[in-house]
Formats: sequence, structure tokens, C-alpha cells
Amino acid sequence: MCCFAYVLLFHTTDDWFSTWAVLACHEAYERRFPTCPLIPMFVASDTVNEYKSEDEAIHVIERRCKLDIDAPRLLKKIAGVDYVYFIQKNSLNRRERTLHIEAYNETFSNRVIINEHCSYTVHPDNEDWTCFEQSASLDIKSFFGFESTVEKIAMKQYTSNIKKGKEIIEYYLKQLEEEGITFVPRWTPPVACKSESGTSHPRRPVSPAINIPDCATKEGLSNKEILNTTSSPSEPTAGTPDDKLDADYIKRYLGDLTPMQESCLIRLRQWLQETHKGKIPKDEHILRFLRARDFNIDKAREILCQSLTWRKQHQVDYILDTWNPPQVLQDYYAGGWHHHDKDGRPLYVLRLGQMDTKGLVRALGEEALLRYVLSINEEGLRRCEENTKVFGRPISSWTCLVDLEGLNMRHLWRPGVKALLRIIEVVEANYPETLGRLLILRAPRVFPVLWTLVSPFIDDNTRKKFLIYAGNDYQGPGGLLDYIDKEIIPDFLGGECMCEVPEGGLVPKSLYRTAEELENEDIKLWTETIYQSASVFKGAPHEVLIQIVDASSVITWDFDVCKGDIVFNIFHSKRAPQPPKKDSLGAHSITSPGGNNVQLIDKVWQLGCDYSMVESPLICKEGESVQGSHVTRWPGFYILQWKFHSMPACATTNLPRVDDVLASLQVSSHKCKVMYYTEVIGSEDFRGSMTSLESSHSGFSQLSAATTSSSQSHSSSMISR
Repeated sequence: MCCFAYVLLFHTTDDWFSTWAVLACHEAYERRFPTCPLIPMFVASDTVNEYKSEDEAIHVIERRCKLDIDAPRLLKKIAGVDYVYFIQKNSLNRRERTLHIEAYNETFSNRVIINEHCSYTVHPDNEDWTCFEQSASLDIKSFFGFESTVEKIAMKQYTSNIKKGKEIIEYYLKQLEEEGITFVPRWTPPVACKSESGTSHPRRPVSPAINIPDCATKEGLSNKEILNTTSSPSEPTAGTPDDKLDADYIKRYLGDLTPMQESCLIRLRQWLQETHKGKIPKDEHILRFLRARDFNIDKAREILCQSLTWRKQHQVDYILDTWNPPQVLQDYYAGGWHHHDKDGRPLYVLRLGQMDTKGLVRALGEEALLRYVLSINEEGLRRCEENTKVFGRPISSWTCLVDLEGLNMRHLWRPGVKALLRIIEVVEANYPETLGRLLILRAPRVFPVLWTLVSPFIDDNTRKKFLIYAGNDYQGPGGLLDYIDKEIIPDFLGGECMCEVPEGGLVPKSLYRTAEELENEDIKLWTETIYQSASVFKGAPHEVLIQIVDASSVITWDFDVCKGDIVFNIFHSKRAPQPPKKDSLGAHSITSPGGNNVQLIDKVWQLGCDYSMVESPLICKEGESVQGSHVTRWPGFYILQWKFHSMPACATTNLPRVDDVLASLQVSSHKCKVMYYTEVIGSEDFRGSMTSLESSHSGFSQLSAATTSSSQSHSSSMISR
């Protein structure tokens, strides 16, 4: 679902007349770091980036600040943090005599966006006076249902900050006076020194903590985007020409990576930042897909984008919060989490031999079982993050212990095996490299038959992690004790630890449902999504009609380009298009179970006469995820159009370029596919963070990290953030 933010803007201007100039204010301001006893909430700060120009006119310092926010204990417990971190950038220009201070939150940046700006400039009427200006914005997208509480806390903290900011500067200015510093001379260009050979050598700048690469500036990356890759306990360092990550960060969160693997991770993450701006997966999640494809970036990017779209379409990010397993599953699904193995991996125990798979399928259907397995995998990801924090080293996978005691031919029931294969297919595609080890215990004689059926659907890398024990072999050398501490071996396996995993048993036939009921339930479960799929063909765009009654309404959209490249347009017409024909694909005559195709604009309509374009076309590449909005100016009919994007030929010749040919070959049968959601809301209800076609690109929530900020549009339908 599209998540619209509401924005609170604060602004204060205080012409602060003083005999102290801007440079003196900078000297006083720097005394606030690394800690400031006058600000109790300011716990600590670390310099993550420092830059000085060769003539020392420009001095930029970026710090990571640790704050102890005055928030209710319950809210901190729910949020899972005791401190919040902000990135602060101080830019001093001695030539222009200006000091600009920018700050934004690193913690919870995918839920709350806070931006603060302060500036010290020379007063226009008296250059010995300093003007002080301060402003801040708060954009709350979501915060565990406590949005109003966060708003109040933010307003309280900011009001307090305004009151104390001037007092603190005055305190440190007075401290300078007491030390005999009453004047800071103006900056003058340094005189170049000469070597013995007479060659002029400019003064060398102070060595920066982390160099900002030239390539970042050339590619148009903002300071904030560059900083989001700098060194911190939870984020990688800035990209350098050698594509290096901070060694401590790798050791703490990612594990052993070769230089090539580091480079692949950075390149794929940069691509995601460009196409999924605002929210992208954490490095740990990206790394799983790279490892699953042996660090082939193109292959990893393809399956990762498909997975991101799948997660969004089926709201998998929210499955733990929004879906409650049926009671039948809670009573008869013989599986559950049980401590951790010797490597710190979460341990999941599945008593498959004691589980009535036929009864569960007959009572619930295939999709309900699949959804339950997905919830288990989501819980596994959460537990891996927790164990990473507990053990102080990267834990990105879990161990599964499968007890086959009791497995028989009943478990080889055809619909049950079909459901198992479906589950394996979905899990393999969306949770690669999450299984660290699979221990199969007490495998009976019928197991080879089951293994023959399912093994072809399991990835080769995953199969290497299987350890199979027949009978009581698991109790001998090389058995359970090599992987699990003796104290937590379940009691039903001869251990002393009471395992709370349900024992399973036969599902009562009274709970069985008819085939028609199960089919309807499966359709309901897996089609409960706000997104729709559509096919886009060459010469046959997909179009959506939206009728607007009240002018100044807001049309919003959120779509993913699943296949091919498309052009997105918005048109307006005073008259309604004719209802689409049943065979809207014309000569194509193609039906797609995964999407539809509707054409509304009549071929005889003329652009500029029968209908008009209200936004500039937006070209969207395969894999991109786009959000945006348009404020309507007139009532009538608006048409959202997704159109096949034909690659242009080279400008200097009629022959197509090699890259164009290769790109066109990737779109089989000239077919593209999009997944979209649209909504119309009143302007008074619009909380305004997404603006027009070029606005922020959507992502997904639970797996995203604080990596980059949403880009902002400057089109005609701009809405101030």
C-alpha cells in the first residue's frame, strides 16, 4: 500500500546582532564536540568525514551524533533502541564568511525523516554582525502506530533546541573571551611556498578521514547520498575508487568478503539506490542474492528485483503483524523455534514424521500452508538480526532440524507433495542463502522416494548443506553434538531439554473442507493485494481511467516495472473514453494469466484536441519501482498510461546501436509487464511527500536500511515537503 507522509515544518529566523563575526561563531560551535554537557541528550559524536580545500577556505566536517531522546520507555522498548543517531554536516566557507549546518536522522530513516538546517551569515548592514537562521522539517511516514506521540516528542525537542541553541553559542563565545581570544582574523589566500628548485607547491590540505571520490561528484550524488555510505557501526564507508567497505563493518555484519565481492555488493547497492530510491534492502539481504548467484551481478539483480516486487505485491513485509495463523496450524503443525546451534544460528525444529500433511492440506489448502511457511522465514530473518547483535558477529542464516520419525507412504500423498514443491519453489526464489544447515534425522526407508521427488527443485548450493542420518546415527560421532550443545538437544531425541514444538497428530476429519471451499480460500488468500498486474505490448499500451469530480484532487500511483522498459504518461480529457473492447489486444490476441491489457484512448483521438498531456513522459527501466502523485487542475477524466518503450536508433545513422539491439532482445515478443496501484485522495487529506512523476521511488519497509533519501521533483505539480 502507498504510504503517504504528513510533514511538519518549523522555521525561525533570529537576526542575532553581535560584535562576534561568523568565523568566531564557528570556533565557538566546534567546542560542542565530541560531547556537550549543556545538552544532556547529546551523548557522543564521531567524525566520519573531514575535508579542507587546498587554500583552506572550505572546511567541511561530517559527524555521527549519538542522542538520548527524552521518549517514554515503552516507546523505546517497542522501537528497540536506546539511542538515536543523526548525521551532521558543518560547512564553513571562510571566503564567503558563511557557516551552514545540516542534520538528518540515520535511525529509523525509513519511517521518520528529520532535516534541520542552521546558517550563520554576515549581516548585510554591518559585516561585524552575524545573522542566525534555523529551520527544520519532520516527515513521519509510519512509526509502529505511535505517529502522534513521535510528533509531540519531536516538537518538544525542537522547541527546546531553539531555546538553547543561542545560549550555547553565547556560552562558548564567552569561554573564548576568558581564554583571551577576542578576535578571529579574516581568511586570506595562502602564499604558495617554493621549493629549492623554484617550483611552486601549494599548501597540502589536512588529510581527510575519508576521501569523497571525484566520481561521486561527477555522477551528481548529493552530499547526503555520499555520506550514507560512510563509516559507522551500522553502515558501510563511502565508496572509494577501489570499491572498499569499512573492515570493521564487514567483520561485524557481513562476514568474510573478497575485494571482488565487496565491489559487487557496492555496485548492486548503487544500482538499487538509483532505481529504488528511498528504501533499499540492507546489505545483508543484497548479499544473500549475490551469494546465491555466485556474485554474478546481472543474475543477482534479476532475482532480487523479482523478489522485491513479489514482497510488495503480497505484503510479505507485514505478514508477521497482519496475519494470524489459523488454530489448526497452531495445534497440528509440528514445528517451532528452539534456541540456537553452536554457531549462533537460530534453530528451527520440524517433526515432519509426526505431522499429518494430508490433513493440513485438506483442512487449510495449499496457500495457507505456504503463507505459514513464509511467516516462519520472516521470523527467521528477524532472529538472525537479533543473534547478530547478541553474538557480535554476522549471522545471516538459520539451522533446521527435521525429525522424520514416523514418515510413511501417507506423507507421499500427491496433493501434499505438490504443496511441498510449491513451498520449496517460493522459498528458494525469495529466501536464498538463509538456510545454513539442514539436519535430517531418523530417515526411514521411504525417505529416498520423497528425496527423489523434491531434490530436483532444490538449489545445488542448498543441497550441499543437507546432512542425513538414518536410525540413531545422529547420536554417534559427527552427529548432533557436533552442531548443537548437549543442553538444548530436544527430549524426543534423547536430550534433556523440553521442546515446546507441537507434537502434531492427525487432523480431525471434521475440520476437512470441500475442494471448492479450499479453491476459493486459496484464491482469496493469494489475491488479497491492492496491486494489479498488466501486460504492455508494442502498439498496445495499458491504460487506467480515473474520473475526477473535484478539482485539486490528488492522483497517486505506485508501480513496478517487472519486465521490459516502459513510458509512463498522464492524460486529461473532458469526455469519457468508450468502454474497452473485450479483445483489447487486437492483432496480438494474447491472454496472460498474470496480467491484463486495457486500451481506452481511441485511435481517432488527436492529442491536443480530444485529450491533453498533463505531465512530461517518464521513461522507466526494467526493475525500477516508482511512486508519485499529480494534483489535478480540472475535473474530468484522467488516463494513466503505461506504453512500450522502443529503443531509439543512433542519432548519426539509421542503424540501431549494438546496445539497443541487445536491449530489445531481452524483451521477448515485445511484451512488458507492470504491477501497479493507484488511488485518488482529496487535497486536504494529502500528506504530501511524493511529488509528480519524478518523485521518490518506492521500496519496501521491513528489509530496508538507511541508505539514501528520496529525490525531489521540481515539476509543475510540486507539493512542498
